[in-house]
Parts: sequence; C-alpha cells; structure tokens
Amino acid sequence: MVIITKGVIHLFAAKYPRAAVPLNEWFDKCKRADWKNFTEVKQYFNSIDAIGNDRYVFDIGGNNYRLIAMIHFDIRTLYIRGIFTHAEYDDLNKRGKLNQL
Repeated sequence: MVIITKGVIHLFAAKYPRAAVPLNEWFDKCKRADWKNFTEVKQYFNSIDAIGNDRYVFDIGGNNYRLIAMIHFDIRTLYIRGIFTHAEYDDLNKRGKLNQL
C-alpha cells in the first residue's frame, strides 16, 4: 500500500515516545500489504474496525492508541487521518466526529 502522511506518525511519536515502535511496525506491515478489500485488512489486523466513509480504526500498541485511516483499495492508498490516545479517541467518538476526519 502507498501510505500518505507518515509525518503524522513522527509527530505523534515525539509527543508519545512509547508509541514509536508499534506505530513504525504498523507502518511497515501496511507498506508491504496489497489489500483489495476490508476482509483482507482484517486478516492482517484482527482488531480493525470500519467506521464508515472509507475510514478504519486500527488499535496500536496494545490498544493504547488508535489510528484512523482512509483506505482507497482501488488505488492501493492509505491516508492516515489521525492518531489518538485511547481517551482522545473515545472523546471524538462520543462527539460523533470519527468519520469526519
């Protein structure tokens, strides 16, 4: 997959250093992947959830962080829309803002 906005990973890891290793592992797995649909992604990442509007939530670092990505399978492109702590994610979810990212 082509991954857009890797800089978001660097910014988040600078703020939360313990997130650096699991985020980079996630990035490497995604970069090597060639998913054609959500079912194939689910085989790689069992805890992924579809939240609508082509957006998906990945649990990162033992469910300590959440990464929201927009995936366009037809062009093999994944856009990182945001990375959040679990608490930040829960707040966005309560406010109904997740699939607007």
